Amino acid sequence: MKTIIVIFIILHGLIHLLYFGQSLRYFELQSGMVWPDGSWLFSRCLSISAVRMLVGGLCILITAGFIISGIGMLLNLGWWRLLLVISAALSLLLFILSWDEVWQNIDDQGIYSILINIVILVGSEIFI
Repeated sequence: MKTIIVIFIILHGLIHLLYFGQSLRYFELQSGMVWPDGSWLFSRCLSISAVRMLVGGLCILITAGFIISGIGMLLNLGWWRLLLVISAALSLLLFILSWDEVWQNIDDQGIYSILINIVILVGSEIFI
């Protein structure tokens, strides 16, 4: 069971690489997807290119956090849970702050990541 959880955590982290590529426009996850342009917070204080760079950099950081915490969990290292909680909280915050405030195409804006991060945060305190 532990191995399945570790694989899930690492895969969840790797999904952030897709959002990294989307944010820097290396590719489109979906035709016409403009995330993170139009962020309700970031777009008010930063240029579009700065928003893309910020979000892309955070996606890389979050990916590393999930992968390293998964490896730490697998190796029974004492710090893995703290890194997992930080990674999930940062990811949750990133997608909430990157939302464009429109209730359309919320799957393009990381709603599934938000839900998974909530499950990870709750699960890490209760089950893991």
